[in-house]
Amino acid sequence: MSNSFNKSRQPVGARDSNRPLNLLVIMADEHRRDAMGCMGHAHVLTPHLDALAARGSLFTNAYTPSPICVSARAALATGTYAHRSGHWDSAAPYAGTPRSWMHAVRQTGSDMVSIGKLHFRSGKDDNGFSQEILPMHVLNGVGWTVGLLRQSPPPFDAAAELAADVGAGSSSYTDYDLAIADSAEKWLAKSERQTKPWAAFVSFVSPHYPLRAPPRFLDLYRPGEMDTPIAYARRERPTHPELQSLARYWDYDRHFDDRTMREAKAAYFGLVTFVDDCVGRVLSALQSTGQNDNTLVVYTSDHGEMLGDHGFWTKSVMYEAASGVPLIVAGPGIPVGRIVRTASSLLDVAATAAEVFQAPVPSDQGALPGLSLRHLATQADDPDRTVMSEYHDGGSSTGFFMIRWQQWKYVHYVNLTPQVFNLSKDPQELLDVASSDDPVVVAALAEGRRRLGAICDPDAVNARAFSDQLRRIEELGGAQACGSTAFNHTPVPTEVN
Repeated sequence: MSNSFNKSRQPVGARDSNRPLNLLVIMADEHRRDAMGCMGHAHVLTPHLDALAARGSLFTNAYTPSPICVSARAALATGTYAHRSGHWDSAAPYAGTPRSWMHAVRQTGSDMVSIGKLHFRSGKDDNGFSQEILPMHVLNGVGWTVGLLRQSPPPFDAAAELAADVGAGSSSYTDYDLAIADSAEKWLAKSERQTKPWAAFVSFVSPHYPLRAPPRFLDLYRPGEMDTPIAYARRERPTHPELQSLARYWDYDRHFDDRTMREAKAAYFGLVTFVDDCVGRVLSALQSTGQNDNTLVVYTSDHGEMLGDHGFWTKSVMYEAASGVPLIVAGPGIPVGRIVRTASSLLDVAATAAEVFQAPVPSDQGALPGLSLRHLATQADDPDRTVMSEYHDGGSSTGFFMIRWQQWKYVHYVNLTPQVFNLSKDPQELLDVASSDDPVVVAALAEGRRRLGAICDPDAVNARAFSDQLRRIEELGGAQACGSTAFNHTPVPTEVN
């Protein structure tokens, strides 16, 4: 990690109290936490994100509530866990309920706009926005239904597409991101931004596959210089039965060889630099319109990307590369150059919005589990804070849950053996110590179970997820109908084509 982030300094100078405080949340898709220069990555170039972190606070232990797009974005909107809201999977998109933090902000009279990917059910639902610009919602208002077939999953043949579409060039996704950046620049330049408080959710789709990067970004990376993924050799891959089952289902790696694996990593990093450039355009527009000093900026992603680590590509597991997300916060009241090691979550975004706008918590949700990121950035690190992530989607034979606190990661698989990792000693998660008789590990295993139990009953949650999904399968016309909707990525809005 860059030495410029070793010491916390004072918060950004006082803003003009006569101007409203705004909130700009910028989200990428599938951006793994370590793939930023400010996180010390050996290859990735992210000058705009590095500059944002330099003028704000960098959260180094941030997590998604669920390592899959639709569930993570529903959790971000509602500020609560998937098991509470029922957004279990990629065929259970957010549809306006429970009410979101966007509803709460709009209710204050502030403008609340989305620009780009939402992955909610439809713009016909009241998702809480004053305006949705270039929204991407789930396919046909239904989503990815093959993932519902967890008890007898059909082969996921579309996995071959990932390795087949790698290299230089534009894609519908990079074209979409350029249109999102254009729209964000224009929206920020409008005169009403200067007089009325606003919140904006600007959501890019890169570096999500297809791993095809515009040449000027791809040319920054040489495939031959790419590192071999962590635990990539067959003998090093996980032996846990659920992870082996997931690897058979999400069999992306079967379609790569050594050359194409390295080309894919280079293309992914090219896309990270491409989305960094898009973020830079938005931040430049904020600066040029004089709104920098009265706008709280949050940068994050819905989940990470395994990129071959442990034999996995994309997401859907609880390794750090998939469950961890980048998180940078800058603006009024945020310490400059601080590294925040307290565990944090996308659920904290809702709490942040509620604090910034003094917006009441939606009455149909009760207390939110998140904390304001401004609070976390200005308080001493709290290693004991618990965050949780869960997965109930495609390829999984059972629900699983990740609990993170102190140096420990506990992964609970319903009806299967758990995993325990000591991340301070084993940051690459090479050694599952769950079966150790070391008293320290035995205590950590018990503590992980206790902390999970304080949030939910995993057995009851797992049963409810399967029950809801079986009902959803019937609503959609049965297993055959659900199995016919298998694809790798959602089409862009027609306005972009």
